[in-house]
Amino acid sequence: MADTDQSVRPRRAGVPVSRRVLPGFGLSLGVTLFFISLVLLLPISGLVIHTAGMGWEQFWFVVTDPRVVASFKVTVMAALAASLFNCVFGLLMAWVLVRYEFPGKRLLDAIMDLPFALPTAVAGITLATLFSENGWYGRVLAEFGIAVAYTPLGIVVAMAFTSVPFVVRTVQPVLEELPPEDEEAAVSLGASDWTVFRRILFPVLWPALVTGGGLSFARSLGEYGAVVFIAGNSPYVSEVISLMIFVRLEEYDFAAASAIASVVMGVSLLLLLAINVWQGRYLKRLHGGRG
Repeated sequence: MADTDQSVRPRRAGVPVSRRVLPGFGLSLGVTLFFISLVLLLPISGLVIHTAGMGWEQFWFVVTDPRVVASFKVTVMAALAASLFNCVFGLLMAWVLVRYEFPGKRLLDAIMDLPFALPTAVAGITLATLFSENGWYGRVLAEFGIAVAYTPLGIVVAMAFTSVPFVVRTVQPVLEELPPEDEEAAVSLGASDWTVFRRILFPVLWPALVTGGGLSFARSLGEYGAVVFIAGNSPYVSEVISLMIFVRLEEYDFAAASAIASVVMGVSLLLLLAINVWQGRYLKRLHGGRG
């Protein structure tokens, strides 16, 4: 037993030395922190410095400009609509990928990650082409009087396309851990499909669904490439806040662009913080109830 303990925990000068699971932890942590500082903290620091150089009155004047406020409203409403759509569509897609076997399932599963790999500008041009009046989808929708390209609806479509993987990939692992025996037992006892979903599935799925929807909303707030080609970019109608930031940069008004961007960044960070805090409290209550 003594030999076994010594092989597991070698001694150096009579002092037990614990082995780390990951070798080179200090070096790995240092490189990771360096890249985080380089990629994230430095741009954020520059944004804060530009914004801090403005007085409060000037900052308030920039962010409350009528055109900027209208862009905020268009962006928030479109992001909310896209996130709600993704919650429904993402749940259905995750259900299909987990509970059914069919030819092409792996291909469909891989396609769900396409918005992450596809450049947003390419996605925007493709969506604008498909949903234009002469496009494959736009031609059909035009017969029903529905216009998508160059309208606020086009913004919703673009945001939903770029952010739907957040919902699918958040809900999918939870569904994979759910045993189908619970649903089969409920059906055998006479429960309807809606009862099974409402009483058995939804109480387990809704935390992941809320998290995926929140991430989808945060992602949609700052979307630019996929939106700008299909939105139409009409002031007060279909102009998103990311385009307003770009307009201010073209005018070399870096302070105003930083002020507008700081509002978007603050909302996104607060949303992500709220999701993390809520998740922590929910898991704590869940484990406490099981204990």
